[in-house]
Amino acid sequence: MRIGLLTEGGYPYAGGDTGLWCDRLVRGLGQHEFDVYALKSGRQQEADGWVPIPPQVRRVRTAALRTAGDDGATLGRRARRQFTEYYGELLGAVCAPQEGSAAEVADRFGNALYSLAELARDTGALTGALRSDHAVTALERACRAPGAPRTAHEARVPDLLAVTDHLARALRPLSLDWYGEDALAAVDLCHATSGGSAALPGLLARHFSGVPLLVTEYGVQLRAHYLALGPDSAAPAVRALLAAFHGRLAAEVYRRAEILTPGSTHARRWQERCGADRARIRTVHPGMDADRFAEVGEAPDRADEDTLVWVGRIEPGRDLVSLLHAFAEVRKEEPHARLRIVGVPVGAEGEAYLAQCRALAAQLFPDEAEGLHAVGDNPVSFTEVGAPEAPTLPETYAAGAVVVLSSVVEGFPVSLAEAMFCGRATVSTDVGAVVEVIGGTGLVVPPRNPRALAEACVALLRDPERRARLGAAARARALELFGVEQNIAAFHGIYLEIMSHCPVRRVAVDEAGEPLPFAVPAEAHVPGRWTVPTLLRGSPAPVRAGAEGVR
Repeated sequence: MRIGLLTEGGYPYAGGDTGLWCDRLVRGLGQHEFDVYALKSGRQQEADGWVPIPPQVRRVRTAALRTAGDDGATLGRRARRQFTEYYGELLGAVCAPQEGSAAEVADRFGNALYSLAELARDTGALTGALRSDHAVTALERACRAPGAPRTAHEARVPDLLAVTDHLARALRPLSLDWYGEDALAAVDLCHATSGGSAALPGLLARHFSGVPLLVTEYGVQLRAHYLALGPDSAAPAVRALLAAFHGRLAAEVYRRAEILTPGSTHARRWQERCGADRARIRTVHPGMDADRFAEVGEAPDRADEDTLVWVGRIEPGRDLVSLLHAFAEVRKEEPHARLRIVGVPVGAEGEAYLAQCRALAAQLFPDEAEGLHAVGDNPVSFTEVGAPEAPTLPETYAAGAVVVLSSVVEGFPVSLAEAMFCGRATVSTDVGAVVEVIGGTGLVVPPRNPRALAEACVALLRDPERRARLGAAARARALELFGVEQNIAAFHGIYLEIMSHCPVRRVAVDEAGEPLPFAVPAEAHVPGRWTVPTLLRGSPAPVRAGAEGVR
């Protein structure tokens, strides 16, 4: 089977969020071939380079979401008129009244999206048009239309320009040359590793060539957009318009995908609320490398009994402020307790938040010394993996008796699963998929409740036998549910399920473009990396036969 793997800001780039699980998936399914189509998010990602590519990856094609200028073809008068019509329809669906028919709005959005894609294929690209004055005018007209949301009516010129720029990036896949018979039209299945822009090439391959689409979301892309559009991020009109656009795009992806594979029940509920058909959803937990943590998990007695460990990305949603206040309460009950915060700040906001947390820790815990002539020491330490205090991630978890998660926003809590592989007892806030991951193997408290967090930590610090029981149960649960083998087996079955129900029909043609009878062998019905499925689904994609036959 030939898979078109669609990524955004991830695999095959070394610094991508989805890089690890994609690499494990590709390496674990060596019986298939993979073509990787990667949307890159910035220059830093390009500078980070690629991870080593296994032989089953036949090709890698990349494209930037943000372009330096109007690198698309100049539209003629007729094409420009069509663009204005189609783009206006798309924006009309984005600004449609809430009380309207959801099905009609979805059809309107989808039809306009595919009309724009066909126009881009005919004209070369729409990159320039999506950033043009015509695009801004169409957006202003949609915002001022009767029935449009009040926040859209209030959009000013800077708001319109900001939204137009964002939509031009999000719709960048419309202008890519990824949909010909030598590209996505030649694959048997498109597997998008997230929703949003990453899934858009899969939608277009489905529209043009009938290629079925599988969408995996370990963090729901729509939820991430909502969180990014906070009150301080942009004007109300910008936030409302972008939220509406991403909501329409998510609904279209969920409607057209053959199967959706959320990483947790929490993500599944998001998809269902956005209109996904429950019958087409299969929950597949992320596949994690258990061997990496085996040495620590099999020797749980290496922990410092007085140490709490927090691991993750440092940003406001992790609520380290509440954790520090909770630790102040812990110190009242357990004076020898220590807290190790291990993580990297995310962007400028993360840097500012880290500075705030350091200042709070210095205020809450002045440097302490055992005697008049000893050097003071703060019971809270901030470090990163790779530092002498935390040389590796497994050793970071090994240093703590209890692993703490204090987030107010969380998708799939990777750090908790890693702690479970290490056989560590955990205290977590009840957010995202935490309860689903932990099960009954850790303590869960309400978010933004430092006192409850402190009481749970003290309870485990004072009871080593309970910690040992919970840690052993956590490790057993993680090995059963979150290992790489379970993840690979699940996707292998899903690939076969989709191909058995939705094979692509391809018609072989000769050099003159005429149908070529008997060009597709009978063996094409047998799953395999060299096959060409022939059963009918959607529009047939022509395959040209050369001297070596059909590939």
